[in-house]
Amino acid sequence: MQALRLARPRVALRPITATRNVAATANASAHAASATASSSSQALIPLSNVEAQWERLTPDEQFQVHRQLEEIQKKDWRTLSIDEKKAAYYVAFGPHGPRAPITKPGDTAKVFGVVSLAIGLAGALYYGIKATAPPPPRTINKEWEAAMNETAIKQKMDPISGITSEGYSGKGFVQNK
Repeated sequence: MQALRLARPRVALRPITATRNVAATANASAHAASATASSSSQALIPLSNVEAQWERLTPDEQFQVHRQLEEIQKKDWRTLSIDEKKAAYYVAFGPHGPRAPITKPGDTAKVFGVVSLAIGLAGALYYGIKATAPPPPRTINKEWEAAMNETAIKQKMDPISGITSEGYSGKGFVQNK
């Protein structure tokens, strides 16, 4: 299987190029003129300060810059200028397309403000409900629960694992402090 992969010739994928004008006549001079126009339009896009220009470029111009950088990168990297290296790095790894930042400056403050407001409203709602709630039932106090323990011991409730079992060391029914 490995030998088949190595022996099989790899076909290079051709990139999708900009739209081409299909003429009914096959005039060679018109074809040559369009080819020189497309190559001259590729050279018109300067590589210096690509970072500032990238968002304003059309997708066709961005593609042309990408192709231009591909051709430049085939050279020796020591001969490339700083602007060409910066442009190549920005096009490959810059904050555009899928690497564009999701949040904008100031979004953190907005999120913090909204979350603080929500927590404040939840606290106000909690204390408002607690202030208007009726008092707890009279059976929820320590004395009542201690009396329940005494009643359970008198009635020998749950002698296997409960309050009347041998060696029981729990609190029984007392849950309040």
